[in-house]
Amino acid sequence: MSKELIAIIEQIEREKGIKKDILVQAVESAVLSAVRKVIDVKPDEELRVELDRSSGDITAFRNEEKITSVDFGRIAASAARQVIIQKIREAEKEVVFDEFQGKVGEIISGTVYRFEKGNIIVDLLGKAEAILLKSEQSPKEEFRQGQRIRAYVMEVKRETKGLQIILSRRHPNFVKKLFELEVPEIYDGIVEIKSISRQPGERTKISVWSKDEKVDSVGACVGMRGSRVKNIVQELGGERIDIVRYNEDIREYIKASLSPAEISEIKLNKEEKRAEVIVADDQLSLSIGKHGQNVRLASRLIGWELDIRTRTQIAEAALAGVKKEEPKEEEKGEKEEAVSLEDLSGVGEKTLANLKDAGFNTVQDLVKANVEDMMKVKGIGEKKARKLWAEARKALKQTRK
Repeated sequence: MSKELIAIIEQIEREKGIKKDILVQAVESAVLSAVRKVIDVKPDEELRVELDRSSGDITAFRNEEKITSVDFGRIAASAARQVIIQKIREAEKEVVFDEFQGKVGEIISGTVYRFEKGNIIVDLLGKAEAILLKSEQSPKEEFRQGQRIRAYVMEVKRETKGLQIILSRRHPNFVKKLFELEVPEIYDGIVEIKSISRQPGERTKISVWSKDEKVDSVGACVGMRGSRVKNIVQELGGERIDIVRYNEDIREYIKASLSPAEISEIKLNKEEKRAEVIVADDQLSLSIGKHGQNVRLASRLIGWELDIRTRTQIAEAALAGVKKEEPKEEEKGEKEEAVSLEDLSGVGEKTLANLKDAGFNTVQDLVKANVEDMMKVKGIGEKKARKLWAEARKALKQTRK
Protein backbone atom coordinates (compact mmCIF):
# COMPACT_ATOMS: atom_id res chain seq x y z
CA MET A 1 0.00 0.00 0.00
CA SER A 2 2.86 2.40 0.84
CA LYS A 3 4.47 2.50 -2.60
CA GLU A 4 1.07 2.31 -4.28
CA LEU A 5 -0.17 5.35 -2.30
CA ILE A 6 2.79 7.47 -3.37
CA ALA A 7 2.37 6.32 -6.98
CA ILE A 8 -1.31 7.34 -6.92
CA ILE A 9 -0.48 10.74 -5.41
CA GLU A 10 2.19 11.39 -8.05
CA GLN A 11 -0.14 10.31 -10.86
CA ILE A 12 -2.87 12.67 -9.63
CA GLU A 13 -0.31 15.49 -9.47
CA ARG A 14 0.62 14.91 -13.12
CA GLU A 15 -2.88 14.43 -14.53
CA LYS A 16 -4.96 16.79 -12.39
CA GLY A 17 -2.44 19.48 -11.59
CA ILE A 18 -2.98 19.08 -7.83
CA LYS A 19 0.20 19.68 -5.87
CA LYS A 20 1.70 16.65 -4.12
CA ASP A 21 2.04 18.48 -0.79
CA ILE A 22 -1.72 19.21 -0.72
CA LEU A 23 -2.54 15.52 -1.22
CA VAL A 24 0.06 14.35 1.35
CA GLN A 25 -1.29 16.76 3.97
CA ALA A 26 -4.83 15.58 3.21
CA VAL A 27 -3.87 11.93 3.69
CA GLU A 28 -2.03 12.71 6.96
CA SER A 29 -5.07 14.59 8.24
CA ALA A 30 -7.44 11.77 7.31
CA VAL A 31 -5.26 9.08 8.90
CA LEU A 32 -4.84 11.19 12.05
CA SER A 33 -8.62 11.45 12.36
CA ALA A 34 -8.92 7.66 11.92
CA VAL A 35 -6.21 6.92 14.49
CA ARG A 36 -7.97 9.02 17.11
CA LYS A 37 -10.93 6.68 16.83
CA VAL A 38 -8.97 3.49 17.54
CA ILE A 39 -6.59 4.56 20.31
CA ASP A 40 -7.16 6.25 23.65
CA VAL A 41 -5.62 9.73 23.58
CA LYS A 42 -5.54 11.78 26.75
CA PRO A 43 -6.25 15.58 26.61
CA ASP A 44 -2.64 16.47 27.42
CA GLU A 45 -1.19 14.12 24.80
CA GLU A 46 -0.10 15.32 21.35
CA LEU A 47 -0.90 13.04 18.42
CA ARG A 48 0.45 13.42 14.90
CA VAL A 49 0.78 11.36 11.72
CA GLU A 50 3.58 11.52 9.18
CA LEU A 51 3.60 10.21 5.59
CA ASP A 52 7.06 9.54 4.18
CA ARG A 53 7.08 11.21 0.75
CA SER A 54 9.64 8.74 -0.60
CA SER A 55 8.63 5.37 0.75
CA GLY A 56 4.97 6.03 1.44
CA ASP A 57 5.25 4.65 4.98
CA ILE A 58 2.80 6.14 7.49
CA THR A 59 3.88 6.62 11.09
CA ALA A 60 1.90 7.89 14.07
CA PHE A 61 3.47 9.60 17.06
CA ARG A 62 2.14 10.19 20.55
CA ASN A 63 4.15 12.84 22.36
CA GLU A 64 6.85 12.26 19.71
CA GLU A 65 6.94 8.51 20.55
CA LYS A 66 6.20 6.13 17.70
CA ILE A 67 3.00 4.12 18.07
CA THR A 68 3.45 0.47 17.07
CA SER A 69 0.31 -1.11 18.48
CA VAL A 70 -1.99 -0.13 15.62
CA ASP A 71 -2.28 -1.52 12.07
CA PHE A 72 -1.83 1.72 10.20
CA GLY A 73 -1.83 0.00 6.84
CA ARG A 74 -5.51 -1.00 7.06
CA ILE A 75 -6.58 2.35 8.55
CA ALA A 76 -4.51 4.36 6.10
CA ALA A 77 -5.83 2.49 3.07
CA SER A 78 -9.46 3.24 3.90
CA ALA A 79 -8.91 6.84 5.03
CA ALA A 80 -6.55 7.71 2.20
CA ARG A 81 -8.93 6.42 -0.47
CA GLN A 82 -11.79 8.62 0.78
CA VAL A 83 -9.72 11.75 1.31
CA ILE A 84 -7.98 11.45 -2.05
CA ILE A 85 -11.31 11.21 -3.89
CA GLN A 86 -12.65 14.21 -1.97
CA LYS A 87 -9.49 16.28 -2.47
CA ILE A 88 -9.37 15.44 -6.16
CA ARG A 89 -12.90 16.79 -6.60
CA GLU A 90 -12.18 19.93 -4.60
CA ALA A 91 -8.85 20.56 -6.27
CA GLU A 92 -10.23 19.94 -9.75
CA LYS A 93 -12.91 22.54 -9.14
CA GLU A 94 -10.30 24.98 -7.84
CA VAL A 95 -7.99 24.37 -10.78
CA VAL A 96 -10.84 24.88 -13.26
CA PHE A 97 -12.01 28.00 -11.40
CA ASP A 98 -8.50 29.49 -11.41
CA GLU A 99 -8.03 28.63 -15.09
CA PHE A 100 -11.25 30.27 -16.27
CA GLN A 101 -11.07 33.13 -13.77
CA GLY A 102 -7.89 34.07 -15.57
CA LYS A 103 -9.79 34.08 -18.87
CA VAL A 104 -12.39 36.68 -17.89
CA GLY A 105 -12.31 39.34 -20.60
CA GLU A 106 -10.93 36.89 -23.16
CA ILE A 107 -12.43 34.80 -25.97
CA ILE A 108 -12.69 31.04 -25.51
CA SER A 109 -13.84 28.22 -27.78
CA GLY A 110 -16.21 25.38 -27.09
CA THR A 111 -18.92 23.17 -28.52
CA VAL A 112 -22.68 23.67 -28.33
CA TYR A 113 -23.74 20.95 -25.90
CA ARG A 114 -27.45 21.55 -25.34
CA PHE A 115 -30.18 24.22 -25.21
CA GLU A 116 -32.07 25.30 -22.08
CA LYS A 117 -34.93 27.81 -22.38
CA GLY A 118 -33.16 29.78 -25.06
CA ASN A 119 -29.79 29.61 -23.29
CA ILE A 120 -26.93 27.68 -24.87
CA ILE A 121 -24.83 25.32 -22.73
CA VAL A 122 -21.29 25.20 -24.09
CA ASP A 123 -18.85 22.36 -23.46
CA LEU A 124 -15.39 23.82 -22.90
CA LEU A 125 -13.30 20.94 -24.20
CA GLY A 126 -14.47 18.66 -21.39
CA LYS A 127 -12.98 20.85 -18.66
CA ALA A 128 -16.20 22.63 -17.72
CA GLU A 129 -19.56 23.81 -18.98
CA ALA A 130 -20.38 27.45 -19.68
CA ILE A 131 -23.66 29.20 -20.37
CA LEU A 132 -24.38 31.63 -23.20
CA LEU A 133 -27.50 33.39 -21.96
CA LYS A 134 -30.26 34.23 -24.42
CA SER A 135 -29.79 37.91 -23.53
CA GLU A 136 -26.12 37.67 -24.52
CA GLN A 137 -26.73 36.12 -27.93
CA SER A 138 -26.74 38.08 -31.17
CA PRO A 139 -30.35 38.20 -32.46
CA LYS A 140 -29.51 37.03 -35.99
CA GLU A 141 -27.33 34.06 -35.03
CA GLU A 142 -28.46 30.45 -34.78
CA PHE A 143 -26.43 27.49 -33.57
CA ARG A 144 -26.92 23.75 -33.69
CA GLN A 145 -25.84 21.02 -31.30
CA GLY A 146 -22.21 20.01 -31.74
CA GLN A 147 -21.27 23.24 -33.53
CA ARG A 148 -18.03 24.99 -32.60
CA ILE A 149 -18.59 28.36 -30.98
CA ARG A 150 -16.45 31.24 -29.76
CA ALA A 151 -17.59 33.68 -27.08
CA TYR A 152 -16.40 36.37 -24.69
CA VAL A 153 -16.00 35.35 -21.01
CA MET A 154 -18.03 37.88 -19.02
CA GLU A 155 -17.92 36.37 -15.55
CA VAL A 156 -16.76 33.31 -13.60
CA LYS A 157 -18.28 32.67 -10.18
CA ARG A 158 -18.77 29.95 -7.61
CA GLU A 159 -22.36 28.78 -7.08
CA THR A 160 -23.83 26.21 -4.69
CA LYS A 161 -24.24 23.88 -7.66
CA GLY A 162 -20.66 24.46 -8.75
CA LEU A 163 -18.72 26.66 -11.12
CA GLN A 164 -20.67 29.03 -13.39
CA ILE A 165 -19.02 30.53 -16.48
CA ILE A 166 -21.08 33.19 -18.24
CA LEU A 167 -20.39 33.89 -21.91
CA SER A 168 -21.45 36.64 -24.33
CA ARG A 169 -21.51 37.27 -28.06
CA ARG A 170 -23.28 40.65 -27.69
CA HIS A 171 -20.66 42.44 -25.61
CA PRO A 172 -18.74 45.21 -27.45
CA ASN A 173 -15.50 43.72 -26.10
CA PHE A 174 -16.24 40.54 -28.06
CA VAL A 175 -15.61 42.56 -31.22
CA LYS A 176 -12.58 44.22 -29.62
CA LYS A 177 -11.00 40.86 -28.78
CA LEU A 178 -11.72 39.53 -32.28
CA PHE A 179 -9.76 42.47 -33.68
CA GLU A 180 -6.91 41.75 -31.25
CA LEU A 181 -6.78 38.15 -32.47
CA GLU A 182 -7.03 39.11 -36.13
CA VAL A 183 -4.84 42.24 -36.25
CA PRO A 184 -1.23 41.76 -35.01
CA GLU A 185 -0.70 45.53 -34.81
CA ILE A 186 -3.47 45.77 -32.19
CA TYR A 187 -2.17 42.78 -30.24
CA ASP A 188 1.34 44.31 -30.25
CA GLY A 189 0.00 47.68 -29.08
CA ILE A 190 1.00 49.63 -32.21
CA VAL A 191 -2.63 50.27 -33.13
CA GLU A 192 -5.00 51.16 -30.30
CA ILE A 193 -8.78 50.70 -30.19
CA LYS A 194 -10.14 53.97 -28.80
CA SER A 195 -13.87 53.24 -28.69
CA ILE A 196 -16.53 50.76 -29.79
CA SER A 197 -20.28 51.15 -30.22
CA ARG A 198 -22.36 48.18 -31.29
CA GLN A 199 -25.84 47.09 -32.24
CA PRO A 200 -25.43 43.28 -32.20
CA GLY A 201 -26.35 41.54 -35.41
CA GLU A 202 -26.69 44.84 -37.28
CA ARG A 203 -23.72 47.18 -37.15
CA THR A 204 -20.59 48.07 -35.18
CA LYS A 205 -18.45 51.20 -35.25
CA ILE A 206 -14.90 50.98 -33.97
CA SER A 207 -12.42 53.88 -33.79
CA VAL A 208 -8.71 53.16 -34.01
CA TRP A 209 -5.49 55.15 -33.68
CA SER A 210 -1.89 54.36 -34.50
CA LYS A 211 1.03 55.18 -32.21
CA ASP A 212 3.36 54.84 -35.18
CA GLU A 213 2.85 57.45 -37.92
CA LYS A 214 4.11 54.95 -40.49
CA VAL A 215 1.30 52.50 -39.67
CA ASP A 216 -2.16 53.19 -41.09
CA SER A 217 -4.53 52.23 -38.27
CA VAL A 218 -7.57 51.74 -40.53
CA GLY A 219 -5.58 49.88 -43.18
CA ALA A 220 -4.12 47.52 -40.58
CA CYS A 221 -7.60 46.61 -39.36
CA VAL A 222 -9.03 46.16 -42.85
CA GLY A 223 -6.15 44.01 -44.03
CA MET A 224 -5.04 43.10 -47.54
CA ARG A 225 -8.14 43.25 -49.74
CA GLY A 226 -10.24 43.41 -46.59
CA SER A 227 -9.16 39.95 -45.43
CA ARG A 228 -8.89 40.77 -41.72
CA VAL A 229 -12.18 42.58 -41.30
CA LYS A 230 -13.93 39.97 -43.51
CA ASN A 231 -12.96 37.24 -41.06
CA ILE A 232 -14.48 39.22 -38.19
CA VAL A 233 -17.65 39.98 -40.16
CA GLN A 234 -17.96 36.26 -40.92
CA GLU A 235 -17.54 35.39 -37.23
CA LEU A 236 -20.32 37.89 -36.39
CA GLY A 237 -22.73 36.42 -38.92
CA GLY A 238 -22.50 39.24 -41.45
CA GLU A 239 -22.68 42.15 -39.01
CA ARG A 240 -21.53 45.38 -40.70
CA ILE A 241 -18.36 46.95 -39.30
CA ASP A 242 -17.35 50.60 -39.78
CA ILE A 243 -13.69 51.27 -38.96
CA VAL A 244 -13.26 54.94 -38.00
CA ARG A 245 -9.98 56.80 -37.72
CA TYR A 246 -9.74 58.46 -34.29
CA ASN A 247 -8.95 62.18 -34.35
CA GLU A 248 -8.37 64.62 -31.49
CA ASP A 249 -10.06 67.28 -33.62
CA ILE A 250 -13.68 66.63 -32.65
CA ARG A 251 -15.00 68.00 -35.96
CA GLU A 252 -12.89 65.56 -37.96
CA TYR A 253 -13.81 62.76 -35.56
CA ILE A 254 -17.53 63.47 -36.03
CA LYS A 255 -17.13 63.50 -39.81
CA ALA A 256 -15.34 60.15 -39.73
CA SER A 257 -17.89 58.61 -37.34
CA LEU A 258 -20.81 59.51 -39.66
CA SER A 259 -19.09 58.13 -42.74
CA PRO A 260 -20.00 57.40 -45.52
CA ALA A 261 -22.28 60.47 -45.29
CA GLU A 262 -20.76 63.79 -46.36
CA ILE A 263 -20.95 66.61 -43.80
CA SER A 264 -21.40 70.26 -44.81
CA GLU A 265 -20.98 72.03 -41.48
CA ILE A 266 -20.65 71.28 -37.76
CA LYS A 267 -21.64 73.62 -34.92
CA LEU A 268 -20.24 72.61 -31.52
CA ASN A 269 -21.47 73.12 -27.97
CA LYS A 270 -18.40 71.90 -26.07
CA GLU A 271 -19.85 72.50 -22.61
CA GLU A 272 -22.81 70.17 -23.21
CA LYS A 273 -20.93 67.94 -25.69
CA ARG A 274 -23.58 68.53 -28.31
CA ALA A 275 -23.07 69.09 -32.03
CA GLU A 276 -25.43 70.30 -34.74
CA VAL A 277 -24.41 68.54 -37.94
CA ILE A 278 -25.59 70.10 -41.19
CA VAL A 279 -25.78 67.94 -44.31
CA ALA A 280 -27.13 68.28 -47.84
CA ASP A 281 -30.69 67.08 -48.45
CA ASP A 282 -29.48 64.00 -50.34
CA GLN A 283 -27.16 63.04 -47.43
CA LEU A 284 -29.77 63.15 -44.65
CA SER A 285 -30.99 59.55 -44.81
CA LEU A 286 -27.43 58.25 -45.23
CA SER A 287 -26.12 60.19 -42.22
CA ILE A 288 -29.02 59.16 -39.97
CA GLY A 289 -29.10 55.55 -41.18
CA LYS A 290 -31.82 52.93 -41.01
CA HIS A 291 -34.00 53.60 -37.94
CA GLY A 292 -31.40 56.19 -36.82
CA GLN A 293 -28.74 53.50 -36.50
CA ASN A 294 -25.80 55.39 -38.04
CA VAL A 295 -26.14 58.58 -35.99
CA ARG A 296 -26.93 56.65 -32.80
CA LEU A 297 -23.80 54.49 -33.07
CA ALA A 298 -21.69 57.51 -34.05
CA SER A 299 -22.96 59.41 -31.01
CA ARG A 300 -22.05 56.54 -28.68
CA LEU A 301 -18.67 56.12 -30.35
CA ILE A 302 -17.50 59.70 -29.78
CA GLY A 303 -19.51 60.41 -26.62
CA TRP A 304 -21.29 63.47 -28.05
CA GLU A 305 -24.96 64.11 -28.76
CA LEU A 306 -25.40 64.62 -32.51
CA ASP A 307 -28.31 66.52 -34.06
CA ILE A 308 -28.39 66.12 -37.85
CA ARG A 309 -30.27 68.61 -40.02
CA THR A 310 -30.35 69.89 -43.58
CA ARG A 311 -30.22 73.58 -44.53
CA THR A 312 -33.76 73.21 -45.85
CA GLN A 313 -34.97 71.99 -42.45
CA ILE A 314 -33.18 74.85 -40.69
CA ALA A 315 -34.74 77.40 -43.06
CA GLU A 316 -38.22 75.89 -42.63
CA ALA A 317 -37.82 75.87 -38.84
CA ALA A 318 -36.74 79.51 -38.87
CA LEU A 319 -39.70 80.47 -41.07
CA ALA A 320 -42.09 78.56 -38.85
CA GLY A 321 -40.66 80.38 -35.85
CA VAL A 322 -41.24 83.78 -37.47
CA LYS A 323 -44.83 82.89 -38.34
CA LYS A 324 -45.44 81.64 -34.85
CA GLU A 325 -44.16 84.86 -33.32
CA GLU A 326 -46.08 87.11 -35.73
CA PRO A 327 -49.36 88.18 -34.05
CA LYS A 328 -52.69 87.71 -35.73
CA GLU A 329 -54.47 90.72 -37.22
CA GLU A 330 -56.84 91.07 -34.32
CA GLU A 331 -53.99 90.65 -31.82
CA LYS A 332 -52.14 93.47 -33.56
CA GLY A 333 -55.20 95.67 -33.15
CA GLU A 334 -55.26 94.96 -29.42
CA LYS A 335 -51.59 95.78 -29.02
CA GLU A 336 -51.76 98.92 -31.16
CA GLU A 337 -52.72 102.23 -29.64
CA ALA A 338 -56.45 102.76 -29.93
CA VAL A 339 -57.46 105.23 -32.70
CA SER A 340 -60.26 107.63 -31.74
CA LEU A 341 -63.47 107.85 -33.82
CA GLU A 342 -63.04 111.62 -33.89
CA ASP A 343 -60.12 111.10 -36.29
CA LEU A 344 -62.44 109.70 -38.95
CA SER A 345 -63.46 112.11 -41.70
CA GLY A 346 -67.19 112.54 -42.41
CA VAL A 347 -68.32 111.62 -38.89
CA GLY A 348 -70.51 114.28 -37.33
CA GLU A 349 -71.27 114.79 -33.67
CA LYS A 350 -74.65 113.08 -33.93
CA THR A 351 -73.26 110.02 -35.70
CA LEU A 352 -70.35 109.93 -33.26
CA ALA A 353 -72.74 109.91 -30.30
CA ASN A 354 -74.87 107.16 -31.84
CA LEU A 355 -71.79 104.99 -32.50
CA LYS A 356 -70.56 105.33 -28.91
CA ASP A 357 -74.04 104.55 -27.60
CA ALA A 358 -73.91 101.33 -29.63
CA GLY A 359 -70.50 100.39 -28.11
CA PHE A 360 -68.19 101.54 -30.91
CA ASN A 361 -65.57 103.64 -29.11
CA THR A 362 -62.51 103.28 -31.38
CA VAL A 363 -61.63 102.81 -35.03
CA GLN A 364 -60.50 99.27 -34.17
CA ASP A 365 -64.05 98.52 -32.98
CA LEU A 366 -65.41 99.47 -36.41
CA VAL A 367 -62.85 97.35 -38.28
CA LYS A 368 -63.69 94.29 -36.16
CA ALA A 369 -67.38 94.75 -36.81
CA ASN A 370 -69.24 94.04 -40.04
CA VAL A 371 -71.60 96.20 -42.11
CA GLU A 372 -74.70 94.52 -40.64
CA ASP A 373 -73.57 95.41 -37.09
CA MET A 374 -73.06 99.06 -38.04
CA MET A 375 -76.46 99.23 -39.79
CA LYS A 376 -78.06 98.57 -36.41
CA VAL A 377 -76.75 101.93 -35.19
CA LYS A 378 -79.36 104.69 -35.32
CA GLY A 379 -79.06 106.91 -38.43
CA ILE A 380 -76.62 104.60 -40.31
CA GLY A 381 -77.77 102.82 -43.46
CA GLU A 382 -75.95 100.33 -45.65
CA LYS A 383 -74.18 102.90 -47.79
CA LYS A 384 -72.96 104.88 -44.79
CA ALA A 385 -71.96 101.73 -42.94
CA ARG A 386 -69.76 100.61 -45.83
CA LYS A 387 -68.20 104.05 -46.09
CA LEU A 388 -67.50 104.15 -42.33
CA TRP A 389 -65.88 100.71 -42.39
CA ALA A 390 -63.67 101.69 -45.37
CA GLU A 391 -62.66 104.93 -43.64
CA ALA A 392 -61.86 103.03 -40.45
CA ARG A 393 -59.61 100.56 -42.36
CA LYS A 394 -57.84 103.43 -44.07
CA ALA A 395 -57.21 105.26 -40.78
CA LEU A 396 -55.92 102.10 -39.12
CA LYS A 397 -53.46 101.41 -41.95
CA GLN A 398 -52.09 104.92 -41.72
CA THR A 399 -51.33 104.52 -38.01
CA ARG A 400 -49.36 101.30 -38.68
CA LYS A 401 -46.99 102.98 -41.11
